[in-house]
Amino acid sequence: MDFTPQQAILELGDAFYDRVAAARFPQTILRFRNDRAAAEVGLDGLSDEQWVAHFGRFEPLAGSLKTPLALRYHGHQFRVYNPEIGDGRGFLFAQMTDSHDRLMDLGTKGSGQTPYSRFGDGRLTLKGGVREILATEMLEALNVPTSRTFSLIETGEELHRGDEPSPTRSSVLVRLNHGHIRIGTFQRLAHFREAEAMERLVAYVLRHYYGEEPGEDGPARLLAHVCTRTATLAARFMAAGFVHGVLNSDNINVTGESFDYGPWRFAPFWEPGFTAAYFDHAGLYAFGRQPEAIYWDAMQLAISLRLIADEEALIEAMEVFPETYQREVSNALLWRLGVTPRGTEADGILTRVLEKALAETLTPLDEFFFDAFGGDLPVHYGEAFDDLRGQLEFYQPRKNRDHAYWSGTPCSMLIDEVETIWAAIAESDDWGPLYAKVAAIRHMAEALA
Repeated sequence: MDFTPQQAILELGDAFYDRVAAARFPQTILRFRNDRAAAEVGLDGLSDEQWVAHFGRFEPLAGSLKTPLALRYHGHQFRVYNPEIGDGRGFLFAQMTDSHDRLMDLGTKGSGQTPYSRFGDGRLTLKGGVREILATEMLEALNVPTSRTFSLIETGEELHRGDEPSPTRSSVLVRLNHGHIRIGTFQRLAHFREAEAMERLVAYVLRHYYGEEPGEDGPARLLAHVCTRTATLAARFMAAGFVHGVLNSDNINVTGESFDYGPWRFAPFWEPGFTAAYFDHAGLYAFGRQPEAIYWDAMQLAISLRLIADEEALIEAMEVFPETYQREVSNALLWRLGVTPRGTEADGILTRVLEKALAETLTPLDEFFFDAFGGDLPVHYGEAFDDLRGQLEFYQPRKNRDHAYWSGTPCSMLIDEVETIWAAIAESDDWGPLYAKVAAIRHMAEALA
């Protein structure tokens, strides 16, 4: 498709962002370009030189934003309200429409300091960029709504970090998102009691991300949409065995896409207490608490919208979340099992039986879903899985195991492999394992799709 630039964010006005400039980097070495994603927004035809000019030096894309915008927001971080945040090492670089006629954003990570950097250097470690590639590729393959890593460019600076060996290499990342408006964007307006700006933001989100005009019930409809999308996200996190690690309200956007990957991990087992972040001492964002955490964040949106909406209507809209989650966690697990949902109470029963068997046996998740795809559970899964085996007899496979992927071994993304991929880059500048892993993930995605 042709590149179709947009500037929709400018409708909101200067009170929502600050115009900023990108840092100037000593080097711009292209390490990863996502031509599959680029094709969906008409940018796959760029030469490598043009790519680096736009996504390493941030020369504007014709017709889109003339200057990058650091977005303003607040948020709860581990349940503590913080009014001192905003885009501190990233900005909104460009907007465009994709092949589905959706408004899309290109945002950055590691592009330099902004008014919200506080004491940070505004940079991104190369390891952080590599980890984000791996997270987004795996999540996309596992049917989780996610931002997509669009570009990674090494920038030639030595960074010092307290939580990893330093100095370490630096990078700038560009991600493709269906919107960067966060729950924290609404919280900031509520904090300052900016009712008119809140109404403008509600109208913007409904119009550009949900194809609706606001009207009197706009805030409640928006909340219901966000509850539907975020409940679906929580459900698919669970089915993917994924732990985001930092589900703060500034990390939840109103289109329900996961983004901003820091200490993420994939859980090796169905272990509700499994955490990703070493600093999550209380397990607030542990694997099994993610639905609760995302629901709490959605509640902060409801609280913010009280500035312009009736409380009863917002309470009713919040009821959408648990209903959606229960349905979608079954759908997501059945999708990963490779069987077609029946759309009845039986789906919920199967879900509970499956979760119980996985938790009690600590069966490796990736191996289990690989073996069970299509609903035919191998005999070596013993008595603990008998109830599940009985439930699966009533389900039809949604896809056959005739793809070449099923003749190999399951594709996983556990922490040891992530560290091995990074070690090859750090120790010998060998990018082969990373590119091979991306190819393997996409091969799995073809089999699952």
